[in-house]
Amino acid sequence: MKQTLFFDLDDTLIHCNKYFYLTIDRFVADMLVWFGADRIDEEEVRAKHMELDIAGIHALGFQSDRFPQSFIETYRHYAELTGRRTSAREEDRLWRLGRSVYDHEAEPYPHMAETLDALARAGHELHLYTGGEPLIQHRKIARLGLERYFESRIYVRQHKNVDALEHILTAGGQDRDHTWMIGNSIRTDVVPALTAGIHAIHMKTDAEWIYNLIDIEIEPRGAFLTLRQLAEVPDAITGYVSGAQRSS
Repeated sequence: MKQTLFFDLDDTLIHCNKYFYLTIDRFVADMLVWFGADRIDEEEVRAKHMELDIAGIHALGFQSDRFPQSFIETYRHYAELTGRRTSAREEDRLWRLGRSVYDHEAEPYPHMAETLDALARAGHELHLYTGGEPLIQHRKIARLGLERYFESRIYVRQHKNVDALEHILTAGGQDRDHTWMIGNSIRTDVVPALTAGIHAIHMKTDAEWIYNLIDIEIEPRGAFLTLRQLAEVPDAITGYVSGAQRSS
C-alpha cells in the first residue's frame, strides 16, 4: 500500500552535526589560547557555548547567524568573567569561523540514494522536511540532486516543531494512517510526528546533539521504530504495513 514519507535532511540523509562539532573544537582551541588554559576550563567553555546556542535556537529557530553569534556571546561571557578585553579582530575571526560551517559539501549518509530509489520504485510518495534557512538548505539539496526524489514536495522551516509539521500535514490533506516521519531528532522529528498521529522512524546516531534529546511522553498512535541505517527503512515500512494489513 502506498505510504507518504516525510524525510528529515540533516543527519538523516546527509551529514551535518560532525561539521558543527569540528567547528566548535576550533572555537574552543582559540578560546584556550586567548584566555589561557590555566584561567578557563575547556569543558565549561563547551557547556556555556551549548547553553547559549540552544537559547538562540529557542529564540530564533534555525537561523544561520545564530551559530556564529553563539561563539561571540560565549567569548564576551568569558571576557567579562576574566576581565580580559574583547577584540574586534577576534570577534570577526569567530564570526567567520561560525559561518564557515555552512560551506561544507553535502555528504550523504551511506545508502541514501539506494534507499530513496527503493522507496520511490515501491510507489511511495516522498517528501523532504527540514529545518534551517531556505538558501542554505536548498543549496545542499541541489548539490545532491535530491529534487529528483522530492520534486516540489520540499519544506524548509526556520522553526521545526509540532506546529510546523501540523500545518504541513493539514495543508497537504495527508492520510495520517499512511504517513510517516523519518528523522534523527527526537525533538523536531519524532515528538511532532507522534503528536500529529502519524508513524515515526527515529534514525539513531552515535553522537546526537543534546538539543535533540528530550523525553517522549506521547503514546504512539501507529508505528514508532528506531533504526540505525537508512538501508533498513524500506523493509521496516513494508513489514509494518504488511502486519497491519494482516491484522485488519
